[in-house]
Amino acid sequence: MEIKIPEVGESIYEATIAKWHKQEGDSVAKEDLLCEVETDKITLEIHAEAAGTLSLKAAEGETVRVGAVIAILAESAGNAAEASPPPEKTKPPKAAAEKSVKKPAKDEPKPTAKPAAAAKPAVVPPPAPAAQTPPAAPAKTTSAPESDQRTTRKAMSPIRRKIAERLLAVRQQTAMATTFNEADLSRIMDLRRRHRDSFKARHGVKLGIMSFFIKACAEALKEFPEVNARIDGNDIVYQHFYDIGIAVSAAKGLLVPVIRDADHKDFSELEQTIGDFAERAAASRIELSELEGGTFSISNGGTYGSLLSTPLLNPPQSAILGMHAIQERPVVRDGAVVIRPMMNLALSYDHRLIDGRQAVEFLMRVKTLVEEPEEMLLEL
Repeated sequence: MEIKIPEVGESIYEATIAKWHKQEGDSVAKEDLLCEVETDKITLEIHAEAAGTLSLKAAEGETVRVGAVIAILAESAGNAAEASPPPEKTKPPKAAAEKSVKKPAKDEPKPTAKPAAAAKPAVVPPPAPAAQTPPAAPAKTTSAPESDQRTTRKAMSPIRRKIAERLLAVRQQTAMATTFNEADLSRIMDLRRRHRDSFKARHGVKLGIMSFFIKACAEALKEFPEVNARIDGNDIVYQHFYDIGIAVSAAKGLLVPVIRDADHKDFSELEQTIGDFAERAAASRIELSELEGGTFSISNGGTYGSLLSTPLLNPPQSAILGMHAIQERPVVRDGAVVIRPMMNLALSYDHRLIDGRQAVEFLMRVKTLVEEPEEMLLEL
């Protein structure tokens, strides 16, 4: 059985063998994980479709074309027996059996054996004198230069190369700008505290922060259609659906799977989808189709402690919201200085399509919705 690189998308033509989980000559069982392969978009796992013995045809780290054979699985006897039953034994025809034994004719003279000619003795040449090998000189042990131990060169993975290309393209092919604001999350934190247990008991997931921002962004995108649009040549494509990408961390790099029709999902559905994305991204199980077609993205650098950053666009999208760490800070409310849980927000946008006023007003709308979430957002 040939193990091939599967087709995963129209724009993917090659993949790199990231890791072999089984080695040359290993016996594998059906459904065993054979290897991980990386494309420029996702990591795939290839499993054995039958039990057998593995013979590798591509080395770890090698880049091969889609459809190429990377291993041969010699199926075990049990599988081969199931696949093709042994043929039934057949007796040779009677006539053929009789012909196979030739009987001498009655009057046929018996052959007279001739004495064998005496074999001539073989002439063996005398052995060549052994070459005199000089005694080996003792090898000198030399330590590697220190400079060789100070650096390590490693080829970029396909995913990392693609990320680098896309990030560079953002800088070169868009007029990216960023506007900043901050949001007081006191009410969200209070709502989560008061409804935490009942929400978990009812829906089986925790009520997080991200779902509030997804709902707020979906609402704001309806009010500012340019932020949800994209440029295609000389045209503006207005998208009347709200598929929001959520940046999640994976072992091979950042992935942005898309929540389809985010405006139609309630809080529990959003939290379940986010949790599923995070779990499958960590295991490299995100499908290529889940990374395509988003209209807007959200990135939460606050999970890593970031207080302020400039998120980069995710083309062909025209805007991305950056969330940051929640930090208790002194702010002025009704003339008094109070301590509140504050979050810095950043909206990066393509200035070719979105004016500064639209970007600022969009971010202000998101800020208002997360600061006053009770009536418009909460669906507990």
